Amino acid sequence: MALVISSKVRAKLAAKVPPVTQGEIEQCFANRTGVYLIDTREEHESDPPTRWFIAETDAGRKLKVVFIPRLPHIVMRTAYDPNPTEMSIYERYAWRPAK
Repeated sequence: MALVISSKVRAKLAAKVPPVTQGEIEQCFANRTGVYLIDTREEHESDPPTRWFIAETDAGRKLKVVFIPRLPHIVMRTAYDPNPTEMSIYERYAWRPAK
């Protein structure tokens, strides 16, 4: 699937410290071992629902990747270093060991 990143989201990713690159996001999709979780918070509602996961880049940086699947595309909402609460939620509900 093609990754779609709007100019607004690209600017938001570039402003993060450290910045998040498209390559890092693509690596996270490739390295993901858990399932996608759905963001059920009302202020983040979308159709189809917003999904997220946490995975490592090839360099070992963990990112929370938030996106909307709009086949045949993946529309990026954001990506950033996850906080401990997000890590705990993902480990509890989505983590699957690598095969």
